[in-house]
Amino acid sequence: MAVETLYRSSRDLETLFVDRKLADAHDQMLELAEALTEVLLKNVANLSEKQAEDAGIFMAKNRAVFATAFKSNASALGELVQPSE
Repeated sequence: MAVETLYRSSRDLETLFVDRKLADAHDQMLELAEALTEVLLKNVANLSEKQAEDAGIFMAKNRAVFATAFKSNASALGELVQPSE
């Protein structure tokens, strides 16, 4: 019988990881998304909690692209734009 170690993010108890680094990265992404959601809710009028949460998660998942864009390279956001169908 094989033994397998599983890791779970403290913010997302349903998702399991076989690598601790991946679990930590997922937890950090969720922590950033939570902070972004709070900032959006407090600073954008008429934004629903669901919209703020979705935007926060999107921004946290694409953190590297946004960081590049904020460093005077707005064209980096082009890789996040999906063509309309």
